[in-house]
Amino acid sequence: MYIALDAMGGDKAPQSNVEGAVLFAKEFRVGVYLVGDRDILQKELDRYGVKDLPIEIIHAEDVIEMDEPPSVAVRRKRRSSMYVAGKLVREGKAQAFVSAGNTGAAMAISKFVVGAAEGIERPGIAVAFPTKKGKPTVLIDVGANVDCRPMHLVYFAVMGHTYVKEILRSSQNPKVGILSIGEEEGKGNDLVKDTYPLLKMTGLNFVGNAEGRDIFTGDFDVIVCDGFVGNIVLKTSESLGSIIVDMIKQEVRKSIISKIGAALMLPALKRFKKKADYAEYGGAPLLGTTGTCIITHGSADAKAIKNALKVASQFEETHFNDKLKENLENLLPKELRV
Repeated sequence: MYIALDAMGGDKAPQSNVEGAVLFAKEFRVGVYLVGDRDILQKELDRYGVKDLPIEIIHAEDVIEMDEPPSVAVRRKRRSSMYVAGKLVREGKAQAFVSAGNTGAAMAISKFVVGAAEGIERPGIAVAFPTKKGKPTVLIDVGANVDCRPMHLVYFAVMGHTYVKEILRSSQNPKVGILSIGEEEGKGNDLVKDTYPLLKMTGLNFVGNAEGRDIFTGDFDVIVCDGFVGNIVLKTSESLGSIIVDMIKQEVRKSIISKIGAALMLPALKRFKKKADYAEYGGAPLLGTTGTCIITHGSADAKAIKNALKVASQFEETHFNDKLKENLENLLPKELRV
């Protein structure tokens, strides 16, 4: 197995990307293609002495910048590290694609270069949110598809079900909900109202509407929504988490007693930080593509890159797409299949 890593993508590239790849290859002995400028990447690799590791450089002279539109990635920069990495998966030379670069471009490469899996019309990005019950809630889609039809959300539900069961392994019969403004059937916009009866027709463990608070309670394993709503939820949650941490720091600095209390709570705060740290999850998978595609945070450090590569390898080792295909056939009645 080889994973194609966009080694030039991200705020800390290529240093963190190369270090993360080395850490991953050392621990798991899985192959990594470092895609990017050969001279720059070789210079970074030489710092680690990795002659015995399954790491290979694939040259790509161009880079997709963080502020460039996705269309540039697909149409004009076909020698970029991101495009070449995606092409390696499409050609079967790599089984997975990982990038910390321009998110919109990474989604475009995943959808149009790697391509959608058989029977999938719209791949969706899934994010695992930490909850008070200790098991994650998967929200899908969080940005790959701004405008969706009811059938797309039904497919997202099957993707989320498969992700929870096969990769996260937090439930063998995931509870599925649809994000709405009230828990009662009939609440929500037209998309929610039209999707609700379709989800009831499936073999999924569909338990009804979920409200915003349910994302963090752990009462649902999978919550589906369109990418417009999902992306707002994701960005709001990330921002709120950062603001809460900053506000706690400000309050702690106000008195000696607060500082002493914070010192006593430090072990608990570290455990909380680990649960909420995106680096622990590695990245968000774009589910429903031909090969595994993991999109990680632009500020990803070596630890996050290592974990993103680990997640990518898990998808391949579990034959996720085969399981997804089986679930689409077994959980959806014929009239709901694309």
